[in-house]
Amino acid sequence: MKDFIQLTDLDLSFIHNVFSLADRIHKETDVLKGKCIVLFFPNSSIRTRITFEKGITLLGGHPVLFPSDSLDKKESIEDVVGYLNNWADGIVVRHNSIKLIKEIAGLSKIPVINAMTNENHPCEILTDLYSISKLRENFINMQYTFIGRKGNIGNTWFEAAQAFGLKFRQFCPKDKNYEIEGANILYDFDEALCGSDIILTDSYPADILIDFLPYQITIDAMRKANKNALLNPCPPFFRGEEVSHDVINSPFFVGYQFKESLLAIQQALITYLLCPADRILRLC
Repeated sequence: MKDFIQLTDLDLSFIHNVFSLADRIHKETDVLKGKCIVLFFPNSSIRTRITFEKGITLLGGHPVLFPSDSLDKKESIEDVVGYLNNWADGIVVRHNSIKLIKEIAGLSKIPVINAMTNENHPCEILTDLYSISKLRENFINMQYTFIGRKGNIGNTWFEAAQAFGLKFRQFCPKDKNYEIEGANILYDFDEALCGSDIILTDSYPADILIDFLPYQITIDAMRKANKNALLNPCPPFFRGEEVSHDVINSPFFVGYQFKESLLAIQQALITYLLCPADRILRLC
């Protein structure tokens, strides 16, 4: 495996290898010594960007940051990647277009990591699965229920379900074109909550918020799910919109520490893609 673009390219063996690396990566801090990783990020990125930059540095590598719109200039992407192949050891890209990231990967001689597109967000959801695995040993066999519209977060949870065999379903209002194509769709809110182990949300654009306000995740809503169910809202989340104020202060909310694993997972991804197999085996 050369690149990390979408979860449907992967299987359970990948998840076990990367999770094992994430558990142990702090024990060896120089696996990227002498390596240069080029990052393309918009200024608005916070969590994904800082954890990639810090993670690379802690592993002894050197991150070089450019704004994402550097890839939108007149110069052919073939030429941009052609030059990067001379100097960089890996490329991490956050850009609206997954088509562009796939094109970069096809032209690149070095590993390419998708740090988010309008279509998917594989680093985020892989991290969530890792964090859930620390709280629930049987995380593969739990019921994941996404409350929201199709978009990069919901799409990627569905990718994870296809790749790793998760039980996944989506709730959304009917006749609004919010469905994730191919997913198990429910239109009854109480039915969606009942039997759920992990409740997933994403924020809503202002123009569709009114359609989902009746289905805000509250403490009462979480009590309809399975015992010990977890609420995993994708940040940035907004109190009073997709989630209530009180549910964020409740034991149902997985907490800010849940995203702490972004650092370990992204370090593990880079190590898995860039390091020789024998060194990875020693770490695992």
